[in-house]
Amino acid sequence: MSLSQLARSIKESPTLKLNETAALLRDKGEPVIHLGGGEPKSKAPIDAVVNCATQLNSGDIKYAPADGLPAMKKAVIRYTEEHYRKIVGPDNIVVSSGAKQAIMNVLYAILDPKDEVIFPAPYWVSYPEMVKLAGGVPVIVTPEDGTFHPTVREIADMIGSYTKAIIINSPNNPCGVLYSKDFIAEIVRLCEAKNLYLIMDDLYNRLVFDGRTAPNAFEFATEDINRSKLVIVQGVSKMYAMTGFRVGWAIANPELAEAMGNIQSHQTSGPATPSQWAAVGALNGVQYSIETLRITLENNRNVMLERLRAFAGVKVTKPDGTFYCFPDFSAYEKDSNKLARLLLDKVRVVTVPGKEFGMEGYLRLSYCGTIKDTMEGLERMKWALDPNSPNELYLGERRLVRDWL
Repeated sequence: MSLSQLARSIKESPTLKLNETAALLRDKGEPVIHLGGGEPKSKAPIDAVVNCATQLNSGDIKYAPADGLPAMKKAVIRYTEEHYRKIVGPDNIVVSSGAKQAIMNVLYAILDPKDEVIFPAPYWVSYPEMVKLAGGVPVIVTPEDGTFHPTVREIADMIGSYTKAIIINSPNNPCGVLYSKDFIAEIVRLCEAKNLYLIMDDLYNRLVFDGRTAPNAFEFATEDINRSKLVIVQGVSKMYAMTGFRVGWAIANPELAEAMGNIQSHQTSGPATPSQWAAVGALNGVQYSIETLRITLENNRNVMLERLRAFAGVKVTKPDGTFYCFPDFSAYEKDSNKLARLLLDKVRVVTVPGKEFGMEGYLRLSYCGTIKDTMEGLERMKWALDPNSPNELYLGERRLVRDWL
């Protein structure tokens, strides 16, 4: 079969593939623990469910405008004013089928062939493939000091004649690092000075720990929103635990927003109407579910950190937010794909190889599941990797003997 060069160059999403693998193993009765996922266990807010159900019960489910329902845009406007302290209008907003599509729309709208998009490592697994899908070239900045904090100078040094945009994800998936206020301020100023688009992937910015808050890029922008190349991407998937509804949005200047809406109109049309009404319910409803989720995640993070620090040789940076921890397991195995496969095959623990995020030797571990799964999953991992652990382990009634160390 003949496929396009583009199709041959794009890899499947490793995180979605792992979700599929875990589901298949569970269906076979395997005692799988999924520490690789990015999906909270909590339920969608009741206001989202009721608003969606009301629309469904009416039976009046029709097409939505390509760039989003007026009610959805109104909810985004109110949310942006409250949480970003920025007044935007309907012509600044494009509602999409998830934040992923919102980013994809931006890239389609701004990139010409060979245009470059810069982002720091570790990065979300989809960024390189998304840039390539839009005809661009991903340019990765790996911090020279071995931390997860790039400097603005390191990013600036990668800017060339083909650079079109910079993507910043803070707090960061996979490592949970929250970039500092000074860093965000300097990146905003750099992009304005170089006339570059700055795409702020803010999907986790309400899920921040230890009393901290995520910097607001709008605070540092000097250009008017209607001329600015600053783009804010948000969605309901993470902060409201509404992953299956697939609703996200982008805030951009009207010219870019119109182009994104036009592109989306030929891709998928408007996002599903019931999903948008659910998102409206979440955004306009009681907001305690976000804080409840945030507190749960902070507690889970603390448990995971405590357990990881019992692994000899593992280096771990304390996450400032998100669902994720990104420890360095290279003391056990430098090939993260090989390590992830060993943990899945031998002790049925799903992790995500660090190579997929641009940093070899690491694993992304998620703490958005239950405390029980977190503790048991890490116990299995330690047994699989630590030669000083007992030689036998029981998974239920199954007796395992470690014969690979």
